[in-house]
Amino acid sequence: MIIDPEGEEPVYRQLASVLRARIASGDLPAKRPLPSEMTLMQETGLSRGTVKHAARVLVEEGLVRTSPGRGHYVVPEDERPG
Repeated sequence: MIIDPEGEEPVYRQLASVLRARIASGDLPAKRPLPSEMTLMQETGLSRGTVKHAARVLVEEGLVRTSPGRGHYVVPEDERPG
């Protein structure tokens, strides 16, 4: 996972783009969790707040939903907004 901290695009958007692409490719399948915040922090070197911000973007887009105490889960394609 490559994140460019000096790039023009904010790092939370870069991470959201990477996760979005992994969802689209099926690497992160429907009804399965996103990698944990800790895993994403370790893989990218980003802060917890930045990782949370990226997940929030995907929630707002309807690609993932939050399960309290369990994390973020990929929404099945037929349940995503049009």
